[in-house]
Amino acid sequence: METFFDHQVKDLCDKAEIIIVDYFKAKSKAHSKSRPKNEPFRITIPKEFRDEFFALIDKVNLSLMEDKDNFYGYFLIQMSREIRFDISSPTAVNFKGAKYVIYFNPLIFLTLNLKQMESTIKHEILHIVSLHFIRAKEFKDGYSPLAINMAMNIVVNTYLDYLPPYAVTLDWVNLNYSLKLLPFKPFEYYVGEIQTAIDLLEVDNESEEDNDQDGADEDEAADGNNDKNERIETKYDPEKSHDLWEDSSDIDEKTLQEFTEKFADNAQKGYIPNYLESMISSLKNNKGELLWNLYLKRLMGTVESQKKKTITRRNRRQPDRFDLRGQLRSHKAKILVALDISGSISDEEFNQAIKEVLAIVKNYNHEIMIIECDTEIRRVYKVKSVKDIKDRINMRGGTQFTPVFEYANQNKVNLLIYFTDGQGEEKLLTIPKGYKTLWVISARGDKLSLKEAYGAVKKLKNIVIKDDTVTMSDLKVAGYSMNDQERLDI
Repeated sequence: METFFDHQVKDLCDKAEIIIVDYFKAKSKAHSKSRPKNEPFRITIPKEFRDEFFALIDKVNLSLMEDKDNFYGYFLIQMSREIRFDISSPTAVNFKGAKYVIYFNPLIFLTLNLKQMESTIKHEILHIVSLHFIRAKEFKDGYSPLAINMAMNIVVNTYLDYLPPYAVTLDWVNLNYSLKLLPFKPFEYYVGEIQTAIDLLEVDNESEEDNDQDGADEDEAADGNNDKNERIETKYDPEKSHDLWEDSSDIDEKTLQEFTEKFADNAQKGYIPNYLESMISSLKNNKGELLWNLYLKRLMGTVESQKKKTITRRNRRQPDRFDLRGQLRSHKAKILVALDISGSISDEEFNQAIKEVLAIVKNYNHEIMIIECDTEIRRVYKVKSVKDIKDRINMRGGTQFTPVFEYANQNKVNLLIYFTDGQGEEKLLTIPKGYKTLWVISARGDKLSLKEAYGAVKKLKNIVIKDDTVTMSDLKVAGYSMNDQERLDI
């Protein structure tokens, strides 16, 4: 039986279609007249439609506020609202003028039922609380928008019911990209795995794309005249679903985080689910410092960047110039991972950390050596994968950092990553030469004892190890703790 809400949605759908038809009619008429080339042609949204649409959103918000977890309803009240037909998702957000703004595309949003409308609003708010605005920036240079967007969507959609049929979920990504991603993992974990899968697919499809290139160029040229006109989006596109983030006000990360904390504080009026409580706690505890694994990603981009010329690869910047030779890495980077075995770093901490190191450097021409040391070097061995990691030697002595740096200097390494509780000598007897150093202090550690670190000092977060055989069907989201999810498990 059709409810009044359903009738209102249907009526708005009809009116939205009329707006689009009128837009194309007006644009066609305008082209037949003399009109400045650079003058954009915009959709006119009648005030009556705007008022009726936001009255509908008020009803959705009221439903959110009547839920047991009314956080989302109170968060939405604080946000500005706008209508845009050019976004490729039912909703989108950005930060404008000291406020978060939520945008609605009626052509996509009005195809949803009430519960799905609620979920797509919750989806945007979870992106905000998870600080995805900030965290996604760290991956812009080396990762595609599709990989970044799908990774973020997996994280937030894990906690939502009544998702639209096209929503990006963990099961969907695993099925479509032949992956075995685990649930309740950080955004950073998902984006790396998804990007690798996308790269492999692109290699497989490269020949087909070459054959179709001529036709694609013609289509692109034909569409070029529409750049100045407002796009009309009628379908969800995960690759473009967060494009509006780029249109946010120019604001520093610390200030944005402070605004986000304020919005979250004002929205806490009642019961908060475990996962939301942990997200908010992580939000408040984040000091804006780049996590050790993200810092390592940056370092890898600077390690031995010299390249040699080759005639077997085209120049990447100008592939059509056959007279320009391509480039290959001319050096295998030596990465030394030092482990303080005096008892200060737990096996769980190190095993999780070395997995992340291997995942980060796998796309580089590298050689990884693990060096175990307390007051002296006890063992050095090479690793290519997690299965090569050996059980640590059972030693419970003191700690000295100098022997590791002596070894690094003698073996001409490119990068030293030192896992320790930070307690050793105050001054190195051997100064590092020709390589970068990253200190990673254990969760139980305090600070580095050295007066001069000769490198960046980062800290591990507490790690709780779970059974990796867990599946989505084994877990009930409502009762799952966020202690192992997002930033808290790094």
